[in-house]
Amino acid sequence: MINDSHKYAVQSVGQAFDLLEVIADDPIHATLPRLAETRGMSRHKAIRLLTTLCERGLVERDETAGRYQLGIYSVTLALKLLNHANVVTYAHPIMEDLARKHGEAVYMTVAAGDEVLFLDMVDCEQWIKVAPLLGNRFPLFTNAAGKVIKAPDSREVLEKIFRKRGKRGDFADLDKLELELQEIRNKGVAVDVGGLGEGIITVAVAVRDYAGKVVGAVTMLGPSFRMLAERLESEIVPSLIEGAARISAKFGYTPA
Repeated sequence: MINDSHKYAVQSVGQAFDLLEVIADDPIHATLPRLAETRGMSRHKAIRLLTTLCERGLVERDETAGRYQLGIYSVTLALKLLNHANVVTYAHPIMEDLARKHGEAVYMTVAAGDEVLFLDMVDCEQWIKVAPLLGNRFPLFTNAAGKVIKAPDSREVLEKIFRKRGKRGDFADLDKLELELQEIRNKGVAVDVGGLGEGIITVAVAVRDYAGKVVGAVTMLGPSFRMLAERLESEIVPSLIEGAARISAKFGYTPA
């Protein structure tokens, strides 16, 4: 049974999205009276929703003209969505090649705040395999994908993440972490054992855009009894490096 307060909250979210849609379609006429009239709500209700949207940065008000327009955070969200969509579009065919070649699950992973998001997946056909992680998030420094994505970051950035996440027990030694990230930068690949579960090995290589910025990581997961050191070194790591280079090239990246 859905209670009245929940129904009200859902209705308010829907009305807020309605306002965003009207503002995006016709910002020139997006005044309070027009928005309220267009969406069939009272001005009191409209101003409450618009105030919340402004506080969240989704909407901005032009005080001189009295009009509302999309805020900077709306633009940021749109750019992130487009970037992630491009990552999936460019990466998926190459991920399929890697999964078919090595018989292991392959993911496209991206940073999401101080976590790593497993954004897209090509599964393997092995009888014994790691449970699918599509859509899951993990703290950045508990896995190979997060480490390779954040490896280029400065000490200052790492300290900020450490202050936030270190207290939660995600990692305890910043100096040790920095040395590990330096090694990842030198090798161009991160390998993690057990960070995503006992007996799971993760290998990740960064994907870069035209400016050399890391936009994600192509990541392979498998059980330790198949992801043996010799196989990693001779087969999987070279393939992932080559695959990540192919994806990066689609973003216009050219190695120096």
